[in-house]
Amino acid sequence: MRASWRWLVFGAVLATVLFGWSPLERRLRAVELLERLSQPALLAKPPGVVTEELSIPGRSGLIRARLYFPAGGKPRPGVVVVHGVHFRGIDERRLVPFARALAASGLTVLTPELRDLADYRITASGVEVIRDAVRYLPTRRDRVTASKIGLIGFSFAGGLSLVAAEEPQTAARLASVTSVGGHHDLRRVLRFLVHGEIETPSGVVHQKAHEYGLVVLLYGSLENFVSEVDLPALRATFKAWLQEDRKAAREAAKACTTPEAQRLWHLLEKQQLQTLAPELDALLERQRGPLSALSPAGHLKALHLPVYLLHGAHDSVIPPSETDAANLELDGAEHEALVSPLVEHVEVGKAARLGDKLALVAFLAKLL
Repeated sequence: MRASWRWLVFGAVLATVLFGWSPLERRLRAVELLERLSQPALLAKPPGVVTEELSIPGRSGLIRARLYFPAGGKPRPGVVVVHGVHFRGIDERRLVPFARALAASGLTVLTPELRDLADYRITASGVEVIRDAVRYLPTRRDRVTASKIGLIGFSFAGGLSLVAAEEPQTAARLASVTSVGGHHDLRRVLRFLVHGEIETPSGVVHQKAHEYGLVVLLYGSLENFVSEVDLPALRATFKAWLQEDRKAAREAAKACTTPEAQRLWHLLEKQQLQTLAPELDALLERQRGPLSALSPAGHLKALHLPVYLLHGAHDSVIPPSETDAANLELDGAEHEALVSPLVEHVEVGKAARLGDKLALVAFLAKLL
């Protein structure tokens, strides 16, 4: 164990003695989880962790999924872990080590693939798949000890997980739901990506938004900007760009024939998509209803189960003010919220003070 994490173990034990933190075992397991995540090479093929490729039943067809569990055949507590907006889906480079680390910590982990999120689209289909996964995992009594499981969603899947938990049948199967870097109000986040402005109770705060989020927003709305004739070529262009394949994006853009499509490609290449702000504002206004349905805002008090909210203090895709807003809405309900400088958008960073690390350990301990 690295020296910095040995000090973290000492701090966790000391805090337990001085402040009555309990149970200690959970906090030590949280330290072990962070230690594993800090050494990705050890998680390439972690000893004692088995994976199983699955196709699980869903209301709209079979869902690709993967199960991670400790070797030995003994059932363990279960948790569904949901990936964010990324084309690799359940193979995403940050999700896989996290799932392996959870399994190494003694959990059975199910990662379902949300096809729309893997295609950079935030839709109601994602909520449906999350509910299907929560319905499936407790049926695996060969791998799962209890009828109630945990649910953890990353990035936009964090907000969708909170929405999924609103359904009474889903909530009845959940021991807790956790949003990591997730949204509270999807429309508000999309406006942030367009304008670089965060709407807070105390006023508007200016912060530069990550270009990635704005490209995702445009990709899911291209039919509103170009004619059908250029839609396939422009979608291929934007998708290649999101996958960081600039050569493929430029090649796909050559097939665009209309001035509208060529203009969008020029703005994408020059990173000037913010100039489309008036059109995007109008689009977000027209989509107010569907975006509200994909947001947990206004419904969190109806979640009669523990809710955990974790956010990076400097997140430039989904700002941490989203967790602040959710925390305010949950006031008086059973929940925990942490905005941490140790967390980036959906991964654990390395540099932070001991106090920040202890706070993160205490938070993660509740999930293990």
